[in-house]
Amino acid sequence: MKAILQGWNFKRILRLVLAIGILVQGIVARDTVTIVLGVVFGGMAMANIGCCGTGGCAVNPRNSNNKTQDIEYEEVVSNK
Repeated sequence: MKAILQGWNFKRILRLVLAIGILVQGIVARDTVTIVLGVVFGGMAMANIGCCGTGGCAVNPRNSNNKTQDIEYEEVVSNK
């Protein structure tokens, strides 16, 4: 319950408003898929989770201890 009540910011409110809009559109159109999408997006906004969970999309920085080497290219000529 604490996660639902705390941490509201502009993006989270925007996601909830868009989810409510999708849900209303699904109800008006009587489209089950749209209703399910509205409920899923609304639940994600309420729980403050995204597609990657709670920060699961973070990429670890690469170790840059390796020095780069110059690559020499050889021109290939065709005799046609």
